[in-house]
Order: sequence, then C-alpha cells, then structure tokens
Amino acid sequence: MHQIAPVIHSPPFSRSSGRTARLLGAGLVICAILSGAATSAMASASTMVRNDHGLLTVTPDSPLAARLSVTPVTLASPSRTIPVPGEIRAEPSQSLSVMTPVAGAIISLPVTAGDHVTRGQILAELASGDMAQATTDAAKARAGLDYARRALLRAQGVASAGGAATRDVEAARSAWLQAQAEDDRATARLAALRAQPGQGGVIRLTTPIDGMVSAVNTAAGAFVTDPTAPLMTVTGTQQVWAVAAVPENLTDAVHVGQTVDITFPALPGRTTHGTIAAIEPALHSDTRTLQARVVLANDDDTLKPGMFATVTILTPQPPRIMVPQSALLMNNDTVTVFVEVAPHAYRRRDIEIIYDNGDLCEVTSGLAAGDRVVTQGAVLLNDD
Repeated sequence: MHQIAPVIHSPPFSRSSGRTARLLGAGLVICAILSGAATSAMASASTMVRNDHGLLTVTPDSPLAARLSVTPVTLASPSRTIPVPGEIRAEPSQSLSVMTPVAGAIISLPVTAGDHVTRGQILAELASGDMAQATTDAAKARAGLDYARRALLRAQGVASAGGAATRDVEAARSAWLQAQAEDDRATARLAALRAQPGQGGVIRLTTPIDGMVSAVNTAAGAFVTDPTAPLMTVTGTQQVWAVAAVPENLTDAVHVGQTVDITFPALPGRTTHGTIAAIEPALHSDTRTLQARVVLANDDDTLKPGMFATVTILTPQPPRIMVPQSALLMNNDTVTVFVEVAPHAYRRRDIEIIYDNGDLCEVTSGLAAGDRVVTQGAVLLNDD
C-alpha cells in the first residue's frame, strides 16, 4: 500500500507583504541609528559640561563654549519718558509791530503778508510834513553851527592881534555853544525818526530783524494819522518756542534743564532735541496744565507758529542694575541667571526683577555691578 504524503499549501507571496517587510527592516535600522546618535550626543554633552554640585564647567574647546556670551553687569541710568502735547509759538521778543513815528501818506508798500524780509529792508515809505520839518531843522542847525564856529575863530584871531575885546570873544563862544546844542537836538530828532539827512519829507520804515511779514494793516495811498497804530507785524523765525502743556499731576517731575525730544505730526520722521529753558510759575486754570518752554533753532524755517507737536520729556532715574531679558531663565516660579564665577565655570543664581517693555529689565536683588552673566546660550547649560 502506498502512503500519500500530506500536501501543505503555503499562502502565496504578495508584493505588498514584501514592501512591508522592507519598511520594517529600514525602520529598525533608523531606530538603531537614532539610538546610537542620542547615546553619542548624551555622551558628548556629558563631556562638554561637568557638574560639580551645581558648578558647571564647560570645556573651553567645545562647541557649547562658542555659543555662550558673557556680559558684565553694569549700573545704568534709564530715563523715564513723559510725552505731553505741545505747540510751536513765535518768540515774543522776535515779534515786532511796525509803526510810523510821524503822520503821513503811504507812497510805497513793497511787502505783503507772508514775505520774508532781512534786517534793514524797506517795508514802507511815507511822505510826511513832520519829516520834512525835521530834516529842514537839521540842515539849518548844521549851517548855524558852521557859521558860529567860523565866527568864534575870527573873534579869537582878532583878539590875539589886540583888535577885539574879550567880551566879543565870549559872545562868539556863547553863540557857538548854542548852535552846537541846536545841532545835537536836530540830529537826535532825525535819529528818533530813524532817518538820514537829505531824505526830505520821505520817511522809510525798515525791519530791524530777519523774519517774515505776518500781518499788513494798511495799503499804499492810505494816510496815517495815528502813530500808535501798527502798520504791519514782522515775526522773527530764526528761533521759535516749543511750549509743552504739562499736566498738574506731573509737574513735580519737570525741571529746567531737562532734555526733551520733539516730534511733529506735520513733519513725519523729524525729531528735534532741546532742553527746557523756562517753566511758567502758575497753572492754567482752564486746562490744569503748566507750560514748559523750549527754545528751538529754526534756520530752515520749517517750524511754523501754531504747529502741533509732541514733547517727550526725559526724566533721569537713579542708577539701577539692568540685564538683558535673554539672560533670564524660569525655574518653576523662580527667575535665575547663570553667573560666571571662574573662566568657563558657571553657577545658577536666583534673582528678583522688575519686568520692562524693552530689551532690559531691572534686577532688584541677586546681582551686583561687576558680576558676569551669561546673556546668550544660557538655556544650553543644564545643572539638573
């Protein structure tokens, strides 16, 4: 009898099962590689940093040492900034009303409002009877003085030759002194009119400062009868005031001599620096503000009176220990930093700080001036 051997059927081999096997094999290889890399990295880290009861020593030639930045702690005097609204104003001593010293008719008015003028430039010309009288008096006084001088010299010559009495010389001397006084009076009158001999009945009004004609209150052909009425106003623009309105609750923090930064909504990107020159002694009752004045140079004439501004007053603070926020490490509820206690040796230290919006924060305890703090790469150190 023949035995029939059992036939065992194996499942057919598929491509998908082969791909799965290859992927599993590759995964095992990658895991082995990563495990070896992690083990190598841990071994490398342990060789770069040595922990001796919290004292971390970094190998000088290690890559970690190159990534650490250490900065000495110094005292800084940050400034508290107080921004307040402000306004550009013309300096009162540089704003002049132009008036005529005598009555007369305006025969020439070569300027208009908005014109720039320079010192000595003619603003208006007037025909005036008073001016004509003043120039005539000056001419007569000069002629009389010249006649009296020659008469005195003649009398002195005759007296020295023995042909004239002493009283004749004294009379000539008295006449000369009176003529001298009359000439002085006439010359002073012309000086008060800001006129020169020979101008006749025409008086020329000139500007005593460089500036801009801000207002004109008359016209050519008008007859001026009131010498106290301003014909025009000239405003000096070489210097202006920035007037800051300081709120009542901040007045104690503002003092003469403080530095300010001034910006202008109408001039984006421009910042002008100055110092507080004066502070008004009394508050304005309607706004409850104290006005602080800053004198600004305005050679380019870009700062116009009436222009709005923001005046930022810089108030110096007492010296404080400041560190970069990049040096801070959070350890549970404690803020710490790494302090270099020896070359390439660091120890963690607890500190107390006051956070600020900038890159620096104030340290209230835990550090002293001169301590060397790790400001970059502190997170790479590990003393756990």
